[in-house]
Amino acid sequence: MFSVTYEQLNVWLTAFLWPFVRILAMMATAPAFGDKSLPTRVKIGLAGFITLIIAPTIGALPQVTVFSAQGVWIIVNQFLIGAALGFTMQLVFGAIQAAGDIMGMSMGLGFATFFDPHAAGSTDVMSRYMNMLAILTFLAVDGHLQVLSALIQTFQALPVSANVLGANGWRVLAGWGSTVISAALLLSLPIVTALLITNLALGILNRAAPQIGVFQVGLPVTVITGLLLIQLMLPNMMPFFVRLFESGIDQMGRVVAGLR
Repeated sequence: MFSVTYEQLNVWLTAFLWPFVRILAMMATAPAFGDKSLPTRVKIGLAGFITLIIAPTIGALPQVTVFSAQGVWIIVNQFLIGAALGFTMQLVFGAIQAAGDIMGMSMGLGFATFFDPHAAGSTDVMSRYMNMLAILTFLAVDGHLQVLSALIQTFQALPVSANVLGANGWRVLAGWGSTVISAALLLSLPIVTALLITNLALGILNRAAPQIGVFQVGLPVTVITGLLLIQLMLPNMMPFFVRLFESGIDQMGRVVAGLR
C-alpha cells in the first residue's frame, strides 16, 4: 500500500508552494498578465503550470515546515519579491499612460473619459489608447516571455530563503519610478510643443481677426493636429516602447540584486 510520511508531504508542498507564490505575485502585478480582463483562474493555472516546470531546477530549499513561523515568513518574502518584479514592469506602462494623459490634456481631450476595468475607475481616452499600443507592442516583441525568463532566473540570483530582504532593492525600485516618469515627459514632449505652437497661432489669429470665431474651431483644430502628430510619431514610438521594456527587464535584475 502506498503511504506518504509527513516529512515527504512537507518537502513536496514546499517545493511547489514557495516558487508558486513568487510567480503568482509577479503575474498579479505585471502588465498583460495582471490585466483584469484575464480571468483569475487562468492566472493561477498558468502560475501553477510554470511552477511545475521549474520546481525541479530551483535547487535545495530551506528544511522548514510550511506553516511554521519561518515557513510563513518565507511565503511573505516570495510574495514581496514577485510583487516588486511585477511592479517594476508596471511602472513602464504607468509612464506610457501618464504620457497619454499629458497628450490628452494638451489636445483638449481631458473630458473624454470612460470606465477602465483595469484601473477600476474613469480613465482618459488617450491614456487608454497609449496603454493598448504599449500592450500590443509588448506582446509583439515577446516581452511577456522575456519577463517570465527574467523571473525564472531570479530563483538562481535570489534563492528561496527566510533571509530579510535588502533595503537597497526598494530604493532601486523607487529610483526607477522617477526614471520612467521622465521618459513619459520625453514621449509627450513633441505633442505638447506642437500643440502649444498651434494654440499660440490660434491666439494670434483671434486677435487679428476676431470675426473668425477661434473658440469654435480651436478644439477641432487641436484634436485633429494632435491625432495627426500621433500618427506621424507611431513609427518612432514603437522602438521607444521596446527600449523602455528592455530597460524594465534589466531593472528587474537590479531590483533582485538589491534585495539580496
